[in-house]
Amino acid sequence: MNESRSPGVSNVVLVTVDSLRADAVDASPAGDLTPTLGRLAADGLAFENAFAHGNWTPFSFPSVHASRPVFAASADIGLPETPTLAEVLRASGIRTGGFNAANGFLTHHWGYDRGFDEFESFVTGAESGPYSRYLAAHPTVQGWIQLATSPFRRAVSRLAGGSDDRPFADTSRMLDVERRASRFVRDADGPFFLWVHYMDAHTPYVPALRYLREVSSRRVSAFGMARAHVRTGLGREVGDRTLADLKTLYDAAVRQVDASVGRLLEALSEAGRLDDTCVVVAGDHGEEFLEHGHLAHYPKLYEELIHVPLLLWHPDLPAGRVEPHVGLDAIAPTVCDALGVRPAESWEGESVLPPFDRERSGERPPAVSVAVRGEEITQQPIPRRLDEGELLVSARTADWTYIEHVETGRRELYDRRADPSEQRNRYGDPADRPAVAARLESAVDEHASRLARNESAERETPNEIAARLKALGYR
Repeated sequence: MNESRSPGVSNVVLVTVDSLRADAVDASPAGDLTPTLGRLAADGLAFENAFAHGNWTPFSFPSVHASRPVFAASADIGLPETPTLAEVLRASGIRTGGFNAANGFLTHHWGYDRGFDEFESFVTGAESGPYSRYLAAHPTVQGWIQLATSPFRRAVSRLAGGSDDRPFADTSRMLDVERRASRFVRDADGPFFLWVHYMDAHTPYVPALRYLREVSSRRVSAFGMARAHVRTGLGREVGDRTLADLKTLYDAAVRQVDASVGRLLEALSEAGRLDDTCVVVAGDHGEEFLEHGHLAHYPKLYEELIHVPLLLWHPDLPAGRVEPHVGLDAIAPTVCDALGVRPAESWEGESVLPPFDRERSGERPPAVSVAVRGEEITQQPIPRRLDEGELLVSARTADWTYIEHVETGRRELYDRRADPSEQRNRYGDPADRPAVAARLESAVDEHASRLARNESAERETPNEIAARLKALGYR
């Protein structure tokens, strides 16, 4: 897809936002919800059909940092045994910094510190020990604790005369991440790669009052905020009012992230580095608001969870909308392409920097995604291994979605041009089944067979190696 060198830059900033739906980003320069991201989209490349490779963070991020799918080398989560983006860049003399806003799945326990000169996950507790491992496996515990105490924090903030310009309490660790990232930029004296991950759009959403007012005239009390999230966390049904509260909180949280990204760009500009920096922004997966009967991001592979924003701003490249489908496994090779670094041979994605071979875009493999579902969709904890539930695999092009439940054999096919919310299954009637279905089925079958082979090989792993992996937190 990339036949000639694109203009190079010295630095790349990769911003990932947890639970960011594609339709949550107002990709226009006048967008009220996401003005910063809207400007990046208008002035850069906006990929209209970008897809995550899993329904939640641990299934999506191996493709982001190692350009290989989850379970590529193991039946468990964690980065595959392949060079990471940060490792490849650091080996080329580029300084690397990674700052994750307290998502326990993106910590050293799962290998996400590999290759970073500076790395901080902001997970409360010691770097090792039982509590740290517990938080690594339950990444939203801190958020729920902070949500429960938010009414008291808000009251204390008001009594102290605090401003609501930024969060009254840094529940998402957004400000901590922002400060460390800005300092990294200021201190860098050469080429750098910076990765920043935000958690604000992940449940529980606890945005600052300012952003609630900016996105809606609805008043959501601290009690209403807590009630909405508790019902969501317990898997309870919610009414129209609670659903509207959740959507308002989510929009405000997205607006809060947008403001933080704006301040990060200001830090780049003040350091004199913006004109030599490529900025990439992506959601790691989406978020459901009852489109298919649930909230948050349970094991499903529908549009609201898999379709994500992907924006790329490069100072030397023209702006444009990109229609061909692309998976997030393209991020690592694209970053290397921008920096003039050779990507790892084991990576499976391709750079999406121009020029694009649009005539052959339809021949590229579909974007494949996976989920693992337990006996109940809302089962807690959500399955994290192939042997903990039924494997679901989907394949997507710019127009079509095919989903297969591998164990039960259920198949679903959706024409997103006529059915963008994926409600009408067109697989059942062979006469209504287009030719593209066979291509998508083949991609799913190939991926499912690959994962089955990996799982079978893992069962034969020597005991001493298995014990070592467990000690490192991979099992």
